[in-house]
Amino acid sequence: MNVLVFDIETIPDVDAGRRLHGLDGLSDKEVADVMYHLRRQETGGSDFLRLHMQRIVAISAVMRTRDTVKVWSLGEPDAPEQELVQRFFDGIERFSPTLVSWNGGGFDLPVLHYRALVHGVVARRYWDAGDEDRDFRWNNYLSRYHARHTDLMDVLSAYQGRATAPLDQVATLLGFPGKMGMSGALVWENYLNGNIAGIRNYCETDVLNTYLVYLRFELIRGHLTAEEYQGECQLLRGTLAKDNKPHLNEFLQAWGTA
Repeated sequence: MNVLVFDIETIPDVDAGRRLHGLDGLSDKEVADVMYHLRRQETGGSDFLRLHMQRIVAISAVMRTRDTVKVWSLGEPDAPEQELVQRFFDGIERFSPTLVSWNGGGFDLPVLHYRALVHGVVARRYWDAGDEDRDFRWNNYLSRYHARHTDLMDVLSAYQGRATAPLDQVATLLGFPGKMGMSGALVWENYLNGNIAGIRNYCETDVLNTYLVYLRFELIRGHLTAEEYQGECQLLRGTLAKDNKPHLNEFLQAWGTA
């Protein structure tokens, strides 16, 4: 069975800001500043933009197939958003993987839905709820309680909002590296400075933390034995070492022998 663990990074959709708020003539930074200001007024403090007002700049993934594990970011660094979104849904069309995320049901997937809507990205397999494949009636990507998409934050909190925890803290508790080099709050600043590579690297380390938490989840529910769990960890270590990229080597070093 194929497993695709994924994570996205977003920035303000300044084109939407211009269109919805009549901000023609302002720079991207100025438009975003207005968007953040309006959001703080709306919420009484938080400037976290509504999901339909965000644009995707990176999608990173860990793909576990029968024989291999792969870590990468979709598309080239300068790829347009439409291509990133299309590649994500094309992967689902081709492999029908089990999707794994941390808060993917509350953030990543809704953003992907809106961006697919904006760009007209077709994703028949993803949206199927049993009309084309009867198996999808009882286990599809859309239902919160189906396993074809496993949102680890949802499952581990027993679907209780007050019980949710940040990925960074859970990963750190388990001896994994946690956040490295950046945070979601700094993505926009890094984007303005042209640091797309840094954003993609950060997204990849985040998705690696999610994958490691998923492996531990598979252990506690009996889908992996202790020996199999250690084998999966060693396979990932070997893959990261073979890739020999600075941010992955840093992740390996921070992981240590946990």
